[in-house]
Amino acid sequence: MTRGPIRLDVAVGYAVPRKGLPAANSFRKWAAAALDSRIREADLAIRIVGTKEGRALNRHYRGKDYATNVLSFPAELPEGLPEGVKLPLLGDLVICAPVVAREAREQRKPLNAHYAHLTVHGALHLLGWDHEDDREAECMEQLEREILAGLGIEDPYRD
Repeated sequence: MTRGPIRLDVAVGYAVPRKGLPAANSFRKWAAAALDSRIREADLAIRIVGTKEGRALNRHYRGKDYATNVLSFPAELPEGLPEGVKLPLLGDLVICAPVVAREAREQRKPLNAHYAHLTVHGALHLLGWDHEDDREAECMEQLEREILAGLGIEDPYRD
């Protein structure tokens, strides 16, 4: 069985200093684990931002005036494509570095493990997973646990 997508193109952009942040290869590995056997081809962009940009994006797109840890923006196919044409555009993830660092400290989690969790969490949102009700949240959290365990990362929802 093939592990991960057959073709995965992950562009990682850093809008903040990279010191202390995971390398682009780590984000690619985490995204691939989330997409494993769920999608065959994908183009994904991940942008690591500061508080100001994270807050502005959250306010603009979600109406919430604070920076959040991860935002997911599923891709929309351009209008006018012939019927049946499918592009491998998955979408964009925006991860707010200061929020992730603060949460990792508060939750006493390794920083890289928290980045891995949020990358997996965001990628699952791009695939249509959600946590709007208790049942959806339980299913999504269990899938996250399984993916992260496969990466050697402890249960992020453990007390």
